[in-house]
Amino acid sequence: MNFSRFTYNLGYFFIVAIMSLGCNKEINERNLSFAPLSPSNLDTTGGNWLPILLSNNEEFALETPEPITSQNYKLELQEVRSIQAKNELSELNNFNYWSAGSILRWNEILRELVAKYNLPPYENQDGTYPIPNPNNPLAYPLFPFANPPYAARAYAYVSAAQYDALVIAYHYKQKFKRLRPYQIDPNIKLKGPEINDFSYPSEQAVIAGASVAMLSQLFPGEQDFLQSKLLDCINSRLFGGYNVRTEIEAGLKLGKQVAQKFINRARQDRAGKAVGTPSDWQLFVTITENKGETPWKSLESPARPPMLPLFGRTIGFLIDTTEVVNGRPTPPPSTSSEQFQKELNEVLEYSQNATRENMRVVHFWGDGVGTYTPPGHWNAIACEDFVQLNFSEIRWARNLALLNMAMFDAAICCWDAKYFYFNPRPSQMNPKIKTLTGVPNFPAYVSGHSTFSGAAATVLSHINGLKSTQYNAMAEEASRSRLIGAIHYRSDIEVGMKMGKSVGNKAVSRAKSDGAE
Repeated sequence: MNFSRFTYNLGYFFIVAIMSLGCNKEINERNLSFAPLSPSNLDTTGGNWLPILLSNNEEFALETPEPITSQNYKLELQEVRSIQAKNELSELNNFNYWSAGSILRWNEILRELVAKYNLPPYENQDGTYPIPNPNNPLAYPLFPFANPPYAARAYAYVSAAQYDALVIAYHYKQKFKRLRPYQIDPNIKLKGPEINDFSYPSEQAVIAGASVAMLSQLFPGEQDFLQSKLLDCINSRLFGGYNVRTEIEAGLKLGKQVAQKFINRARQDRAGKAVGTPSDWQLFVTITENKGETPWKSLESPARPPMLPLFGRTIGFLIDTTEVVNGRPTPPPSTSSEQFQKELNEVLEYSQNATRENMRVVHFWGDGVGTYTPPGHWNAIACEDFVQLNFSEIRWARNLALLNMAMFDAAICCWDAKYFYFNPRPSQMNPKIKTLTGVPNFPAYVSGHSTFSGAAATVLSHINGLKSTQYNAMAEEASRSRLIGAIHYRSDIEVGMKMGKSVGNKAVSRAKSDGAE
């Protein structure tokens, strides 16, 4: 028996056993002690940056706010004073958490949701596997199974919606130029850094409105959790003296309106059909055998259906379907070729001679079941660095949108190649190969880790050129981890990296023309 495959399946068993007892794995978002967000550049021209789906920066109308001399506004100032007068420790702690930046915190929350739902369903008693049902998300298996392609899409849609929502919000902030409560009422105390921009609409509420709307669609079983985080975010702005209630309400409405445009797009992007049917799955086998090649097969027992075999047909943000097909990589070495045997032997060598350093690398970049996946790993890397760069909220959003659109489109290109070539994993071709981690349930060529990492490093190197060498080194290590972990052949990782960089350059081209630089 392949021991690594046995332990992988055993891990599934325990995970699902725990889920079957409660199905209530708690969200525990990363609550690191980041300093309050104090942008080095307010990016006041952000309202003129190129949006992703919006046709213009006034596509959704925003009512003119009441004068600050009105009775209603004075009552709103009184509400802020009353909240601050309580001076409760819980309010202060909540403010300190959210003051690190709303884009940062919602990204953390998204990553933890992905990790919570990144659990493949366990088999039925008859040996078949259930599929999560979006129309009944609370039934087992919980919807969604947040595997890497699903996660890449989720990160992209949330980040892109946040960015477009902020473009329109920043436009209105400059149009109405309303001062912040602490600047108007000397009895309102500023709890965080002074930010000399305008308050209507609240950009944090815009982010929250867009985030909750998108996440409610992507993770429909998390409504209560998301509403609690939304309330915390809103309260932090009132307690901090940055916004009054109507500024927050205007921001929430605007964020939800923008998110709906992305939700409508997501319903038409073909990802919902990516599971395919048994006849689709068999067709991949037939086509591969007709080429004289050995087709991929699931190494789980019982055999699990392939992961999202039609995801390569999903409509991305940067590359259209025609480009995906035309940019498909050349075939991998034939399974009957000398080159294939050479690469297979290299994998066997790594499998039988694992070093401590190789094991460290493999497990650091593993990003398997119960994690926020390889795209989430790169989001975490980006966020740690963006904190140090003191970006404004809109630049945070723009940069994460570029990163995540690139990884989403990279996933589409990668999955297209995987199922077009349907290439077997090394441990399928040689049972002596024992992986240092689990065997993913989809074909080998090309490597997903490599494709994600190539795209991510390319985008991050453009955003933060001072760390270009480090980003590329991390991408190379992430890619190499799949070879030394005995999961992929050398061709898989080399071609995957090349493909990822190509997609990343599409995002860089957009960055150069979006007005933010």
